Amino acid sequence: MRFLVKFLVAVTLVFSVFVVTTESAPESALITKIPGFNGTFPSKHYAGYVTIDKEHGKNLWYYFIESEKNPSKDPVVLWLNGGPGCSSMDGFVYEHGPFNFEPAKTNTSLPQLHLNRYSWSKVSNIIYLDSPVGVGFSYSKNKSDYDTGDMKTAFDSHAFLLKWFQMFPEFQSNPFYISGESYAGVYVPTLAAEVVKGNKDGSKPALNFKGYLVGNGVTDPMFDGNALIPFAHGMGLISDQLFENVTKACHGNFYENDGVECNEQLNKVGEDVGRLNVYNILEPCFHGTSLSAFDIRSLPSSLLQLGKTEKSLAVRKRMFGRAWPVRAPVRPGIVPSWSQLLADVSVPCIDDRVATAWLNHPEIRKAINAKEESEIGRWALCSGKLLFDHDAGSMLRFHRNLTLSGYRALIYSGDHDMCVPFTGSQAWTYSLGYKVIDEWRPWMSNDQVAGYTQGYANNLTFLTIKGAGHTVPEYKPRESLDFYSRFLSGSTI
Repeated sequence: MRFLVKFLVAVTLVFSVFVVTTESAPESALITKIPGFNGTFPSKHYAGYVTIDKEHGKNLWYYFIESEKNPSKDPVVLWLNGGPGCSSMDGFVYEHGPFNFEPAKTNTSLPQLHLNRYSWSKVSNIIYLDSPVGVGFSYSKNKSDYDTGDMKTAFDSHAFLLKWFQMFPEFQSNPFYISGESYAGVYVPTLAAEVVKGNKDGSKPALNFKGYLVGNGVTDPMFDGNALIPFAHGMGLISDQLFENVTKACHGNFYENDGVECNEQLNKVGEDVGRLNVYNILEPCFHGTSLSAFDIRSLPSSLLQLGKTEKSLAVRKRMFGRAWPVRAPVRPGIVPSWSQLLADVSVPCIDDRVATAWLNHPEIRKAINAKEESEIGRWALCSGKLLFDHDAGSMLRFHRNLTLSGYRALIYSGDHDMCVPFTGSQAWTYSLGYKVIDEWRPWMSNDQVAGYTQGYANNLTFLTIKGAGHTVPEYKPRESLDFYSRFLSGSTI
């Protein structure tokens, strides 16, 4: 009997140790203070590295925020910015992160941070991941890892997730979603497919994957390439006569038609819309020399302009790297790197000073557990280190497979983005041929029409956000939190 008691005590102690060591997040990753923020975190913040290849020294960096609502039950959402090659701290700083940033008053001072009342961490646990390796704070000691592409990125991000959930096992049972925008229209479905495959193959831990969200996402060359002309006509940017002429001359195909008459008509369209802000036609545009959306058709860059927002840090006046310009849909093959592009073209102005200054400040890098600049270089919005191959093809087959397998999908579009126009996303979602179960209708936020939505069978929803540009939460933070929280909760948007 005494032996049995001792045995039970021993088992209890061992079990207790096991619980402590496997059901708590890594304390070394916990962020307790961030210079420039004098308040109290409404939930726990973590940041650090996950090594996905020890032999190569291949490390992906993340910033994780627990939900301010109910972290033990709320979904875990992975956020990915696009590029390819742009840091997801872009979304953290400028879109739906936990803070609003008040620009520094001097060159040596730090921005002042205030809590963002429209942060997506209000209703979810959220991971901002710098992916692929070579982007943001993620790095490898073997530079060959910077030669990557769609499928390798998906494989590496899946490896990150498996290790991350091992590090944070208390979140393994939470519903898990993948989200992103722009070129993450490729990242999200390819990673989702990898997660599903991993679960089927018995990868551990099994991820409780439920669905995904894509905003103004690159999807398919034909649908993306044919989206501009209907958009320009519908928005009143080109005349009825020009629309009829270009449609006739190009036989309704504006993407792969090299005929002389077709190109003449397309050039006329370019003359009408080329000086607009490609990322939000409602907003002012910077005009420098001859650079316009039609002058440089192979340049995956942008001139994101002035915008109105409820956040203290206004929409950025100028930046590059968000996605592809007008009439330059993503095609298979190598995507030019920033250094290659900028060797021949000078972008008139690049202004991401708040994020760049903040994330390169030694005190900030130390606080968020990022390697020093002397070890991995400066943080940049978009990396010039990558040799990136768009090798996954059209995303239509990925979306079809995922939705037919029962995973929920929200495809949302800022309706004034001319770079990846909503007309393309609306067309490809309809092209899947699913039965319409929620006919086109307005959806409401703050007692106002916030956009329009159409719901399909197989858990597919298409949504527009009225007045928003390419980076929806940057323009419409309140409305974005509304549709995001409703989607995650399974409520009607």
